[in-house]
Amino acid sequence: MTRKEYNGWTNYETWVTKLWLDNDENSYRYWACEATRAKDTAILAKQLEREHEDAIPENMTSGLYADLLTSALSEVNWEEIAEVLIEENHEPEEQEQNTVAA
Repeated sequence: MTRKEYNGWTNYETWVTKLWLDNDENSYRYWACEATRAKDTAILAKQLEREHEDAIPENMTSGLYADLLTSALSEVNWEEIAEVLIEENHEPEEQEQNTVAA
């Protein structure tokens, strides 16, 4: 079974994760701040993944729902989300400087 894009994102899991990051005010502010400070997409992606995995409730460590949740989280394209967060939160002038420096 092949995965298909969903609303312009890699898949449904990636889209819905970014949707929740944007629609929860505390999450939105936190990740906007982290993206502003981020110097590297891969590092922000790992931070996103780690913090979401760490947030899994303790009572969800085993069983059907834990397996389904873990499976869904493994499908999230954290790099894609990190890239978009950085694009959304860095000044255009700053992005041009990074492009010239590379």
